[in-house]
Amino acid sequence: MRSQTVFQIGLGVALVAGTISMAAAESPTGDKDMVSIPRGEFTMGSHEHSDEAAHQVVLDAYLIDKYEASNARYKEFMKATGHPAPAYWDDPRLSKANQPVVGVSWTDAEAFCKWDGKRLPTEAEWERAAKGPDGDNHYPWGHKLDPKKANYGQNVGRTMPIDSYPEGVSGFGVYNMAGNVFEWVNDWYDPKSYKDSQALNPKGPDKGYNFANQGPVRVLRGGSWLAPETSLHTSHRFWNQPENNSYGVGLGFRCAKSAQTISDEAMQAGRDAFIQALVAMGAEKNADAMASIEKALASEPGNKEYLATRDLIKKSMGMKKK
Repeated sequence: MRSQTVFQIGLGVALVAGTISMAAAESPTGDKDMVSIPRGEFTMGSHEHSDEAAHQVVLDAYLIDKYEASNARYKEFMKATGHPAPAYWDDPRLSKANQPVVGVSWTDAEAFCKWDGKRLPTEAEWERAAKGPDGDNHYPWGHKLDPKKANYGQNVGRTMPIDSYPEGVSGFGVYNMAGNVFEWVNDWYDPKSYKDSQALNPKGPDKGYNFANQGPVRVLRGGSWLAPETSLHTSHRFWNQPENNSYGVGLGFRCAKSAQTISDEAMQAGRDAFIQALVAMGAEKNADAMASIEKALASEPGNKEYLATRDLIKKSMGMKKK
């Protein structure tokens, strides 16, 4: 088992809950900054370590935060709920509004996501978002390490803003999935869990490995500004006790949520309405066509085909008025 020694940085720092400096501009937040990950299969794991055995996983569609949770957003959470400040809240290296919040325990991260109407991603969801549509990237951006695409190994000396390194985003467009801060995920950690993992929507083991007799541990992903390059690959697994924020200067998170599923009946109703819209368009009955396409969009608001058809109907209506 890999040693945690390299990450025990800052243990002697006092855990002071002060007032964070919010001088910088507000950072991106909310559902509008979530990335939609479609249902699909990918290769989870790698051959880097024994606890990362490669195996195939299928995940239903979900959404994941495009950015790590920021100090600005975490301040809103504390103000709304009375939740205590995390460790290092007033550390000048880490306290800008658009830097990722650090010094949070798994319990803190879970509470924030619940308040935000979300949840922590599963380990599988996190990894699929990091590996991208191809499903096997060793780093979020590809297969070759590039020090210009991530913040790691103390090469900067602090966390970077949550929208830094745009050239290092994953194939799905998710930022800083390598470096900056380790990210809590929902799963308990067990070094042997991949051998018995479910192939469809795995949730991880029922209990965590009792590391050094300090209690069961949860999974951390993604490396951090302090961690070496060996922690950057998309399958790297790390761990910590859920109430523990040791090496907290590098502990953060992002949230996820399940995608709303459309029933077969609703989808078919939308298709039927779409056909009716096309028929009405052919008969130059634009008002009827618009009513039908709006009905189709009610079943699938984001359907690009329906949206494009509505634009065509609007264009036809405008030309007819002229």
